[in-house]
Amino acid sequence: MELYLDSANLKEIEEGFKLGFLNGLTTTPTFMQREGITDIDAMIVKLSKIVPVLQIEALGDTAEDVLKEAKRQLDLGLDKTKTVFKIPVSLEGVRACKMLRNEGLLVNVHLVYTLQQAYMAMQAGATYVCPLVGRLQDQGHDALDLVSQIVAAVNFYGYDTKVMFSSVRTMEHVRNALNLGVHTITVPLKIIKQLTENHFTTVGTDQFIRDTRLMTVRVKDAINSVNPLVSEDTSLADAIVKMTEFGFGAITVTNKDGSIKGVFTDGELRRKIQAEGRDVLNHKIGDFTYNTPVSIDADALLNDAAAIFKTTKVDTLLVTANGKPIGMLDIQDLED
Repeated sequence: MELYLDSANLKEIEEGFKLGFLNGLTTTPTFMQREGITDIDAMIVKLSKIVPVLQIEALGDTAEDVLKEAKRQLDLGLDKTKTVFKIPVSLEGVRACKMLRNEGLLVNVHLVYTLQQAYMAMQAGATYVCPLVGRLQDQGHDALDLVSQIVAAVNFYGYDTKVMFSSVRTMEHVRNALNLGVHTITVPLKIIKQLTENHFTTVGTDQFIRDTRLMTVRVKDAINSVNPLVSEDTSLADAIVKMTEFGFGAITVTNKDGSIKGVFTDGELRRKIQAEGRDVLNHKIGDFTYNTPVSIDADALLNDAAAIFKTTKVDTLLVTANGKPIGMLDIQDLED
């Protein structure tokens, strides 16, 4: 099924065709008016250089007027093999369709609301016949049944006409078009952008990215560049200030020789305040007894860190290089 973009917004058009697989662009005078375009010819020429196939309006009171307008637009420098002239269905419209087709031009007979209109367009040799699904549904009609009838007529009678599903309002319309077996659909960019979205796909992709990161990124590349470190003779009050400045829930305490004394955490702070009250602030950070901190080497993979977090139930690991503390790895760092 051919996929067309339905727009006159130049930014949208340039963005959409960067996808690389759109078959062409459909646009209307109404779209251009909404975008504030005043030089229609200049816009048409510009678009013709951006998109593979351009479908534009050819209007006129008579079939001869429509043919004249199509030829005038071609004279702007358009390629007739890459330009489709859109003609509203009417008796003069289908007559114009036949005249343009005799000239070897491509035609989309659109604004189709009935099977009879579609039949006349197909009989006149239309390259495309275009029912407007969204507009029909707005008026309370069974638009999908009409599209189904048109597709069946093309297939049964062997007309060399493509059915274009247009006036797309929702992602469900795209599914409808696929189920009905239409040949072409023209879709606004905002709908095209939603077509690959699915919650379960997002969850699965995020999991793949997280797991790949765990297996390929080393701890030293995941830790914060700030190293929350204080010496043992630092007052507890100053150490708390440092923890706040660093934005960590823990701080590494070192001996005078630079070796690791331990890790002081915000949880330990709460416990000591509960036990001693405000007097605990009179202590130096080195006055406390420390257990051997849970640590990991900077060159280890995040996968190794994840295993340690799981088995120890801690939230922060001390990161060392050659026995010296160089930073801390928070469990949240595994998700970045």
